[in-house]
Amino acid sequence: MPEEAELIVEDRKIQVSNLGKVLYPKVRFTKGQVIDYYIRVAPVLLPHLKDRPLTMKRYPDGVEGGFFYEKNCPSHRPKWVKTAKVWSEGNNRMMNYCLAQDLPTLVWAANLADLELHTSLSRKKNVERPTMMVFDLDPGPPADIVQCCQVGLLLHDLLVKIKLKSFAKTSGSKGLQVYVPLNSSVTFDQTKDLSRSLAQHLETDRADLVTSNMSKAVRKGKVFVDWSQNDEHKTTICVYSLRAKEEPTVSTPVTWDEVQNCLKKKEAGLLKFRSEKVLARVEKLGDLFGWTGAAALLVAYAMVSSKKLEGDSTAYQFLNIVGSLLLAINTISYGAYPSSFVNMIWIGIAVFSITTRKRLSPH
Repeated sequence: MPEEAELIVEDRKIQVSNLGKVLYPKVRFTKGQVIDYYIRVAPVLLPHLKDRPLTMKRYPDGVEGGFFYEKNCPSHRPKWVKTAKVWSEGNNRMMNYCLAQDLPTLVWAANLADLELHTSLSRKKNVERPTMMVFDLDPGPPADIVQCCQVGLLLHDLLVKIKLKSFAKTSGSKGLQVYVPLNSSVTFDQTKDLSRSLAQHLETDRADLVTSNMSKAVRKGKVFVDWSQNDEHKTTICVYSLRAKEEPTVSTPVTWDEVQNCLKKKEAGLLKFRSEKVLARVEKLGDLFGWTGAAALLVAYAMVSSKKLEGDSTAYQFLNIVGSLLLAINTISYGAYPSSFVNMIWIGIAVFSITTRKRLSPH
């Protein structure tokens, strides 16, 4: 593999360098392979990055070297990299965040050794309005992801009772994360109140297994249900992002059946996914985090396009047209479940019901 190259990505010329540099020493995974992974996973990754302020976590010397977070988009960025101005609580000033709107930007970021992609729970046009609520299930040793699966299923059942759909993904590190897609005019204060109430409810019911307390001193052998990520000034690891661990593991969407199976078999390794396995899963399953009916065909379209099929075959032309339409639908309505009005009502009822410790009886 050459150390330097010029890639032409969607008519953009991108200079990439140090392609043979090993960023994951244990498995000899190189920077070139990092870039290759992000190119190949882009069809399902990009919809989750679109319009979300991006915090880059860069590892110029690999996962065993130092790292730094980069909120302000580098001044040396190409002119075509889009940005969004967002107030940073930590820096006490407006920051110019990168927006990974397209494949060229994703490749450019990967070339900066931005291994991990951390995104906001809201979009640039309205950073005060979350589009999803998240629970980060973090195991305190000797607990591991198996116990996280147990708590995740309890949380899933609780969310079902208040008519909220939930999706699971691995953190790519030790734990599990549960996402609730929203398309409602709710605030971060509301989602934080609800997520905290749900975490406290689980802690009350299963004090032997769950804690909602942030103190690490009380986490031993338990699963910390972290509700605090539901904050305008915080980010979460994006689905399909690599993680800077010994191996190139990925934050991977999983089905609730897979979560149940991991708990049943008590095998933590069942929910460990390296980059190559994730690509195979996407080819087979599509985007399990695609929260619109369009997602499966959107991925099929992107996969066909990525294989660079040529010619004017009817099948290709059909997929091209349908895929373009679905991409537009996906961009407009991504994450909508259920209706805005219904979500607002149920979140209000849920906060009241759980905090007063009354059983919710929807009609």
